[in-house]
Parts: sequence; structure tokens; C-alpha cells
Amino acid sequence: MRSSLIPAILVGCLVIGGCRSSGPEEALTLAPSQEITSAVSPVTPPGSIGSAAPQVETAAVQEAADQARPAPHELAWSGNVPQPQSFQTGPMDVGMPVPSNRPVAMLVPDAPDLRGPSGKRERVYSQRFRDAKPMNFGRITPRHHPVHGVDVSRWQGNIDWPKLRTEGANFAYIKATDGGDHLDPMFKTNWQRAKAAGVKRGAYHFFYWCRVASEQAEWFIRNVPNDPDALPPVIDVEYNHQSDCKRRLSPEKIREKMQVFMDTLERHYGKRPLIYTAPDFYKDNLQTAFPNHPFWLRSVAAHPSKIYPGRNWVLWQYSGSGLSQGVNEKIDLNVFYGSAEQWYRWSTARPGSQIATR
Repeated sequence: MRSSLIPAILVGCLVIGGCRSSGPEEALTLAPSQEITSAVSPVTPPGSIGSAAPQVETAAVQEAADQARPAPHELAWSGNVPQPQSFQTGPMDVGMPVPSNRPVAMLVPDAPDLRGPSGKRERVYSQRFRDAKPMNFGRITPRHHPVHGVDVSRWQGNIDWPKLRTEGANFAYIKATDGGDHLDPMFKTNWQRAKAAGVKRGAYHFFYWCRVASEQAEWFIRNVPNDPDALPPVIDVEYNHQSDCKRRLSPEKIREKMQVFMDTLERHYGKRPLIYTAPDFYKDNLQTAFPNHPFWLRSVAAHPSKIYPGRNWVLWQYSGSGLSQGVNEKIDLNVFYGSAEQWYRWSTARPGSQIATR
């Protein structure tokens, strides 16, 4: 999600005005963060997912990816979603009980013919995306995954959704809200047009650390329809250097606020939210947290197994500089972990059922 510097500054001013603390927070330091994160690089609008910067990922890490293929993890069905648990500060106490696994076949047919409950054929399109800054991921590349998708916001402008779908956007996560008072001006248009084009879509929220978590959840719910056909909602958790919220919360406080937000959304939508994050924020706050929540990981210089060791994932954002017909600006590119069959089961799961990582 890229734009010129001037629009980024203007939007940064709007975001700054909306990131006022609504109550006392636990602060560790008043100094701004020094990390370069995916949503708030100097040339990236606040609240956008992705940037051109490789962050803490290095070429050395990329070389390591050539040495060994990561051990696969499985996606599995579980039963009805239990009531969310309250946050606990003990290690690995966040989230819900791990569901009993029932393995899903890993075979991918050459031409997937997946039919929904209505019998309507749902085609998985092969991706035709290009990348302005291509990366050599080694032995395991995004092309090894059959289901590709994108994430978008106002910075992609007017999107030709039917064309984008045939280029390989089998799913799209659409920017909805920031904090407790900002709505992406293109959200409603993208939300409606993506569905009309047959693109599986979900909404994401850019989390502000100086706003009360419950207020942010209420703002998201107010603006994002409760569509049973939509993908699970996403909480985007990163450092935001362009905000006037300069305080750095403790990892315990960060996880507590996330838990409140995610539990509220899960009760409303009936689907467990995904956690989108970047390497520096993950390293500081999330390495052993939320073992039963699905993760969407940004990793633009190496396979996620090298940047997030031991963490299972559902979506991998592998580029912030994608190019595609149907959209004039650069676009973030993503893949789904599993096979086309697993994608169908995960993306069509109804509220009250759950597919989780093992």
C-alpha cells in the first residue's frame, strides 16, 4: 500500500489526531521506537499493511532458508467455538483450549474444482503477479503455495476487482478501521466490489496502543458488516512511529489489550481473529503468546520459518511491492499456507465452527 510522500504526511496528521489516550496506560519509556516496521516507514501511510523495507530480515537469513525445508504444520477442524477466556499473565495462558486435530489432506489437484454449499463452483486462480522488488526465497517460495491473495486500502485507489481476481487474487483483506474513530474511505466500496467479483474478503483493523481496546473493537464492529461468508477479522499489531503515542507498553499490557479486542470480535462475528504482525513487534511481544490464534506473518526477505521460528501461520505476506493488472499502485502479496482443499475448508467455515493451527 504505497503512495506519494505528501498523502502519507496528510494521513499521518489525521492519524495523529485520533491517537489520544483515553485512559492511563502502563508505559515503559517515552522515547519513540527505533525499529523500522511494516506499516509506518517514512514513505508508508499509517495503518497500511506492509512496506518496502526488509525490517530486521537480512540476506544472511535468506541464505539460511536455502539450507532446509521447514517442517510442515497442519490445519485442522475443531468443534464449536467455546466462550473466549479472560486474559491471564502466565506463560502460554492466552487464548482458548487447543482443539483436537483431524488432519486435512495435503494433495492439491491440478485444476481444483471446489464447490460451496450451494453447489456453485469456486475457482482457484493461478497467480500472475509481478514484483517490483523480487526476492529469492530459496527452496521454499510463495509459488509453492497454490492460493494467493492481496491486502488493500485506500492507497490502491479504484480497483478493477474482476480483473484482479483473474490475476490471482483468490482472497483480499481490506483495510477497515484505525484506532477508535477512523474508517478507511474506500472500505465500503472495496468490501462490496470484492464480493461482487467473487473474491473471498475479510476486514482488518490497525490497532492503536493509546486507545482503549474495547472502544476499538466497538468501532470495528460498527463499521464492518457481520457477513457469515467473510473471512475472519484481523487485528494488525505493529509499532507506529508516526503517531503521537510515543509510549511503549509492556508485553503483558500489549497482550492484554489484544485479548480484549479479539475476544470482543470473536463473540460478535463467531470467528477467531487472525493476528497480523511484523518481525520486530513479534520478537518483542508475541513469541510465545496466543498459541491458539491463527497468525498472518510479514516476511519479505526469507521464509516465515526463519523469521518466526516455531510459529505456525495461516497467511504469509511475502511482498509489499507487488504489481498486477486491475490496480495501478503497488500492492501487498500473500499466500495461504495449505492446499486448495484446505483453503476451501478454512475460507468457507461458518460462524460457530473453527479451523485452527495445531
